[in-house]
Amino acid sequence: MRDWSVTAWMTGFLAVLISYSGPLLIFIQAAQVGGMSAEMQSSWIWAISMGAGISGLALSLWLRAPIITAWSAPGTALLLNVFPALSMAEVVGAYLGAAIITTLIGLSGYFERIVQYIPRSIAAAMMAGILFQFGIQAFAAGTDLPVVVLAMLAMYVLCRRFMPTFTVIIVALTGFACVYFLDLAQWQNLSVKLATPVFIGPEFSFSAFLSFTVPLVVVSLTGQYLPGLFVLRLEGYEQSSRAIVSGTGLISLVVAFFGGISIVLASITAAICTGKESHVDPKKRYVAGVANGVFYLIGGTFAGTIVLLFSAIPPALIAALAGLALIGAIMSNIKLLSADSAYIEPAVITFLITASNMTVAGMGSAFWGIVLGMVSYWVLSFKKSSAQNT
Repeated sequence: MRDWSVTAWMTGFLAVLISYSGPLLIFIQAAQVGGMSAEMQSSWIWAISMGAGISGLALSLWLRAPIITAWSAPGTALLLNVFPALSMAEVVGAYLGAAIITTLIGLSGYFERIVQYIPRSIAAAMMAGILFQFGIQAFAAGTDLPVVVLAMLAMYVLCRRFMPTFTVIIVALTGFACVYFLDLAQWQNLSVKLATPVFIGPEFSFSAFLSFTVPLVVVSLTGQYLPGLFVLRLEGYEQSSRAIVSGTGLISLVVAFFGGISIVLASITAAICTGKESHVDPKKRYVAGVANGVFYLIGGTFAGTIVLLFSAIPPALIAALAGLALIGAIMSNIKLLSADSAYIEPAVITFLITASNMTVAGMGSAFWGIVLGMVSYWVLSFKKSSAQNT
């Protein structure tokens, strides 16, 4: 209890808020494409919330680090392409296959070896590229809510000058207050509705394995675990990835039976909870992971209400809040990007590719940013060493 702080709990709450307002909407859209009932949608949200809550809370307490987990956002996007070709039972079978593969990869230590070969500057460049998109969205939201965004920005600057510890909390309260007093939310649609889990028996098929299981594993590893682990490493958390990857893989096995997609290590929301905004003392930031887990558990319990809540709040408010909350993380990664002169050019290449949001061969920009950034570094290093030898 001595480690708990208001800032850690607030950043944990914001991480859940951002997850529900962004990736959750893709999940709901996929459920609608698949023709799922409202009860099934509620079960899906219950499953991913409980999975993220239990895994994040347990891992944060065990490893004493802010381990922020969530459901696979890029994997959720894949659902839009598999429905209605695959039945829900086949999708559950694909979830189980992906969970088993992920767990085995985690236990093998394969992921840890990859991360050790990637320089911090290039890792920071990839994270800066990912977070850069969210920073821009904060001000793009000003087109829809100019008064709200400007008020939040003004409060951000003032707080950074006079009360830096409570910046994120006060900015969030400012945004919600503006929305309330300007009557920009549709509160009349809200009602309390508990979730009802629905058990789904799995069916296994080779076509589902190729079309969904394999892509789900790939995009989760490259789009979630890789940047998520870099978030932890760049903030000085050296906890082994074995516990994180295998732990989330095991919880994914359970939630799959209720329609929950793979539980993975978060990256964007993790950046909010692992920085100074959470707590000035890195050893006490694990409380943000605990808080994140608790709020996920609450959200899962009231899954039906969650859907109504985020349809009532303007999306621009969440976009602005996410972008402003991530400014500190963007700054930190830009500093690391340029810290080592040997990596500046490859790091900039990594940053630009990642920020471009490109997708090639089913792989996202974060994956290609790291790959092409490392290739650039090897080529440039070889050129310099060859020139020095001659």
